[in-house]
Amino acid sequence: MGVSRLMDLLADSREVIRNDGVLLLQQLTKSNAAIQKIVAFENAFERLLDIITEEGNSDGGIVVEDCLLLLQNLLKNNNSNQNFFKEGSYIQRMKPWFEVGDDNCGWSAQKVTNLHLMLQLVRVLVSPTNPPGATSSCQKAMFHCGLLQQLCTILMATGVPADILTETINTVSEVIRGCQMNQDYFASVNAPSNPPRPAIVVLLMSMVNERQPFVLRCAVLYCFQCFLYKNQKGQGEIVSTLLPSTIDATGNSVSAGQLLCGGLFSTDSLSNWCAAVALAHALQENATLKEQLLRVQLATSIGNPPVSLLQQCTNILSQGDKIDRRGSKVQTRVGLLMLLCTWLSNCSIAVTHFLHNPANIPFLTGQIAENLGEEEQLVQGLCALLLGISIYYNDNSLENYRKEKLKQLIEKRIGRENFIEKLGFISKHELYSRAAQKPQPSFSIPDHMMFDHEFTKLVKELEGVISKAIYKSSEEDKKEEEVKKTLEQHDNIVTHYKKVIREQDQELEELKQRINTLTSQNEQLQATVTQQVSQIQQHKDQYNLLKVQLGKDTQHHNSHSDTFQMNGIQMEEVSKLREELEEWKNKHELLQGQLREKDAVIEKLKSSQLEMGTTEQSSQTSKSGGLEHNNDLQKELEMLRTQIQLQSAEISKLQIENQKLQVMTPNTSADPALGDSGAAAANNSEVEGRLEQEIKELKSKVKALCEEKESLKQHLDSSSSTVAILQDEKSKLQQEVAESKKEQDDLLVLLADQDQKLSALKIKLKDLGVPVEDEDDIESGDQGDEDEDGDEEEQD
Repeated sequence: MGVSRLMDLLADSREVIRNDGVLLLQQLTKSNAAIQKIVAFENAFERLLDIITEEGNSDGGIVVEDCLLLLQNLLKNNNSNQNFFKEGSYIQRMKPWFEVGDDNCGWSAQKVTNLHLMLQLVRVLVSPTNPPGATSSCQKAMFHCGLLQQLCTILMATGVPADILTETINTVSEVIRGCQMNQDYFASVNAPSNPPRPAIVVLLMSMVNERQPFVLRCAVLYCFQCFLYKNQKGQGEIVSTLLPSTIDATGNSVSAGQLLCGGLFSTDSLSNWCAAVALAHALQENATLKEQLLRVQLATSIGNPPVSLLQQCTNILSQGDKIDRRGSKVQTRVGLLMLLCTWLSNCSIAVTHFLHNPANIPFLTGQIAENLGEEEQLVQGLCALLLGISIYYNDNSLENYRKEKLKQLIEKRIGRENFIEKLGFISKHELYSRAAQKPQPSFSIPDHMMFDHEFTKLVKELEGVISKAIYKSSEEDKKEEEVKKTLEQHDNIVTHYKKVIREQDQELEELKQRINTLTSQNEQLQATVTQQVSQIQQHKDQYNLLKVQLGKDTQHHNSHSDTFQMNGIQMEEVSKLREELEEWKNKHELLQGQLREKDAVIEKLKSSQLEMGTTEQSSQTSKSGGLEHNNDLQKELEMLRTQIQLQSAEISKLQIENQKLQVMTPNTSADPALGDSGAAAANNSEVEGRLEQEIKELKSKVKALCEEKESLKQHLDSSSSTVAILQDEKSKLQQEVAESKKEQDDLLVLLADQDQKLSALKIKLKDLGVPVEDEDDIESGDQGDEDEDGDEEEQD
């Protein structure tokens, strides 16, 4: 209850009360886990972060410092509070603290203090002493929120104070330690130089530079160690820069391997030690790289053949004090011995290469057997460890340096008890105990920099087994070798079966994935086939319907109008075309009827001509001239084909007059009088005149009928041409209908494919967690918008 009341003070509007509340909570939360947990669950993180933001983050005053100290009290060594801080997404709120500008000159002392505390707070969350799971989750959260990127920006910035830069390097080290994702990102960071260089190379340049501050060099070494911790990919990249096939022949860029070799063989003992430890971390628990590093060749001087890196290390080690170095004389030899012990451990090939040099074993036995001062005892212990590794991991491939012979050499020149005693000097050393406490190398002065944290683990692992191996007899060694061989065979068999099982599992997974993909594809194809079958059936039905409609003219034109409507043609144009077609059809039928009537008239004229021929033959005996005239009339009458009904009456009159003349002809005597003959001639001339007049009238009528017939023929030709044009238009329309039908089918196919692609994309978006609205929802939303617009218009 009291803590809750105190937490209310953090929200007090009076700054004095609020600040005093922060100070009071600082004192209460020191070394009291129960109060720390209560304060954290009383929403302390939220309120403290709000105060820091209100005060200006790192640019704030003493209040920000007090809040950061309180946060450290709540989080340090308190796993539940750290978990609560991470799950509450408070790590994301730390990112703005580390936003620095381009101009980093003239930082105030308070800003340096605040930023230093902020970096320490980040380190509290990712400390190697925390549970691995909690540390890993915090590291991932810092990467995803961009906090690591912000820290790398400060790391590569210019004008940052030295102590802030050192603390930033330490913070980045612990953020990337053991986290592959963060280590990969750090490997991709480049310094803002021309040309750009990797951040690792720039940091290593500071580490091997003796002019840099000691704490900064220690921070860079720690960063390099954290980068390689459980990072076989990073280890391979570092070692690859030393191999002959990957060295830059142009010399335009400096690689990490070249910097490490340069530091390893420089005249500065601290650079020797840092480079040796860094290279040892590149080989840590990686037998493959230990074998590859044996291929590295170094050019010592002009005219001399190159020597291996292993040989050069042993040469420098054997020279000892002969080389004038700056710093501790022991530090260089300790660093080289740690590198050799790490390199040879668990690598029989490296041991064979080491033993192949005949000067190495005498040097080690001579160092161990001498009675040196206290400062040299550490070197003697490391020499004993290296000799023990050469025995324990010896595969007896060299006859002169078999295990049994090396043990006999120790017995004769050193003594087993003396050897074990010298070996124990390592773990009894004070600096060994300091290094074993935590991974970060923290030393007050450079001379105290002797042991590496990871190397202390190796000593603990090997000290006991080497002691047992020294006291074992040859028979026990043989039995142990047989057991080792048997175990190795079993391990190889197990490894082989594991590999086979792993490959089979991978194949099964691949086959399962393939089956899943094939199943999904099959389902999609089946759905597509079903859809296409239904579409084909629909098209068949439409085709049959159109075919039936095209069988009838009216239905044909109706289908044309429907098709035109489907293709965008207006109904007015279609109706006009239909009306014109009906008019031309009516005209055509009318002309055909008129033509049939004229043909009937012509037939009647022909029949009447035949009847007229019999009467005219009887009148030929009386007068030959009139008969000839009648023959001409008959020839002319043959040409008549129209209007026979009008001529029938006139022909009948002519027949009556002809009969009268036949009656008058027998009443005349053999010698006729002149008067009677004159009267008959006058009468005949009168008849001939009338006949000629009638013939003229008939000719004119025949001519008119011929002209009318020609005009009818012209109308008929024009109507037939019109019908042909209409048929062409009909065929064109049918062709256009077929083309539009084909285009419509293509559009339907394209729409179906697009719908399938859209549905597949929607499914993928849904799987990725992206919200996707359905078409029904969109249509309902659009309808809702239209309804709202309609309501607004009605209101207006």
